[in-house]
Amino acid sequence: MKKRLDTWGHEFLMSLVERATSSPRRRQHLNLHSDHSDSCQRLLNAICADSYIRPHRHVLDPKEELLIVLQGEVVCWYFDDSGTVVDAVRMKAGGEFFGVTIHAHQWHTITACDTAAVILEVKAGPFDPLTAKLMAPWAPEEGSAGASAYLKWLTQQLPLRREARHIRPC
Repeated sequence: MKKRLDTWGHEFLMSLVERATSSPRRRQHLNLHSDHSDSCQRLLNAICADSYIRPHRHVLDPKEELLIVLQGEVVCWYFDDSGTVVDAVRMKAGGEFFGVTIHAHQWHTITACDTAAVILEVKAGPFDPLTAKLMAPWAPEEGSAGASAYLKWLTQQLPLRREARHIRPC
């Protein structure tokens, strides 16, 4: 007997977005892999515009991360070791830029430009939550008093970036 293929469509993505909008973290992920021991970790992540993902990098378990925008618009931010924004890539589903590969040692975060942003994340496994991320010491902790102010400051940097003139503000 043939196994039925797993399929996902627009309604599926919208249900994930609905869960993100009602989540305290204002995002919702869904693992597409069986478990953390799988050799390929795949997940969908619905992110609202007011969701703060603390900048981080993957050095304890150095693996590249592939992000592809399936719905909406996001910005992938890159930082140097002091927390200065060194680059930003605005990506839109079906747009000129729709995906990035993030290198293991690169400080980064993602911000959504709208409520219905959904990205596909792919990374080599296995996944160990204890070594997955090193949080940026110069960025506020998620849920702290400074997190929303930092997110607002960050999104206001887009029109100020000389290297990213083609990127309009969220």
